[in-house]
Amino acid sequence: MASGAVKKGWLGQMGFNKSGGNINWYPGHMAAATRAIRQRLKLSDLVIEVRDARIPLSSANEDLQPMLSGKRRVIALNKQDLANRNLMHSWISYFNSRKQECLSINAHSRSSVHKLLDLVEFKLKELMTREPTLLVMVVGVPNVGKSALINSIHQIALSRFPVQEKMKKARVGPLPGVTQDIAGFKIAHRPSVYVLDSPGVLVPSIPDIETGLKLTLAGSVKDSVVGEERIAQYLLAVLNTRGTPLQWKHLVDRETKDLHHELEKKPESIIKVLQNKGKKPMNKSNAYRVQDMVSEVQRTLCNTLSEFRGSLEDESDLEILIDHQFEALQKVLKIPHKASEARIMVSKKFLTLFRTGKLGPVILDDVPDASDSVS
Repeated sequence: MASGAVKKGWLGQMGFNKSGGNINWYPGHMAAATRAIRQRLKLSDLVIEVRDARIPLSSANEDLQPMLSGKRRVIALNKQDLANRNLMHSWISYFNSRKQECLSINAHSRSSVHKLLDLVEFKLKELMTREPTLLVMVVGVPNVGKSALINSIHQIALSRFPVQEKMKKARVGPLPGVTQDIAGFKIAHRPSVYVLDSPGVLVPSIPDIETGLKLTLAGSVKDSVVGEERIAQYLLAVLNTRGTPLQWKHLVDRETKDLHHELEKKPESIIKVLQNKGKKPMNKSNAYRVQDMVSEVQRTLCNTLSEFRGSLEDESDLEILIDHQFEALQKVLKIPHKASEARIMVSKKFLTLFRTGKLGPVILDDVPDASDSVS
């Protein structure tokens, strides 16, 4: 396999993207929501900006950054369980070195959310001595886990205060274009601190194709806007150029054996890890099958990359490799050879494995050089 440094940013310009153009997905409600968020931000004392830990830069809403940079802010990198832990430390160090408070979280973990709220209250400490009511706003692009975070905060709020204070509303009007009160959860008393929700919004157009593809991979943009095959091609390009499949070589057999052993000892805990949200309950037999399939996918990508004799820096060579991997994955995933939409079916299954973390933790954004600016 040919190796070498791959120039940043060029994957978005590969052949399978050239006809795609800029990625535009801006439903009508987002324009009104963005205007409302701008107005509410003016009244907020602190902002929790939720980003996807797999794309710490790409999941920032660039249109809101000028306002956010002037506010007290905590950047919460959510879905830390799906991100590479070592790279996550580098990202947190990077943001902190630029005086941007940042921590990684799992919005479904009560202890993780408690740490976030402790940091929020610490940053508000100075204001707490002189303001009777403080507002904390939660913002983020779609599908970064903002709703899950709000739900966890709500549960913590319910445990902190008596029944009569369960559902408080923070009156912040009148606001231009916003006639209703903003629902919020009280998380502190004397002074009162409310956490306010906001809709997930994107920029009207994403001019950088690679940023758009990363947002789509993470679920912030609908697959139908870009096309599943194009997304899967990009994911394979990223994994191949980073040599990720080669890192699976020593893990595949060991992980399969370990999981089979764990399934015998603690079947409930392992099945919970493999279970996709919203799907029917999984039994031990299905858990074996899913893990065996994941291992086979990893082994297939590892083997095809190991046997590759072209250059990963050559667009044509890389596209040939990806086509070969599609054919190999079709066999592994048991998709009929003559299926008219075989590549789309391969893409959907492969993307599901990635998005549910079954292929392992990953971070798609590269940590910027020390001289680079960051949002």
